[in-house]
Amino acid sequence: MRPTTYALIAMLTLAGGLGGCVNISAPDKPIQINLNINVTQEVVYRLDNDAKSLIQQNPGIF
Repeated sequence: MRPTTYALIAMLTLAGGLGGCVNISAPDKPIQINLNINVTQEVVYRLDNDAKSLIQQNPGIF
């Protein structure tokens, strides 16, 4: 092997030894998610003249 290969292997070995440690732990308190949702729906029916007259002529249809 070439000397640069040895240097690269040495650097990778040192870099692996200097890596940090990661700790993962559960929180002490439960996670709270507040969802304040306000849903407003407005429905508008527009009937054309033919439909209005049909409903007026046949009130028992609905």
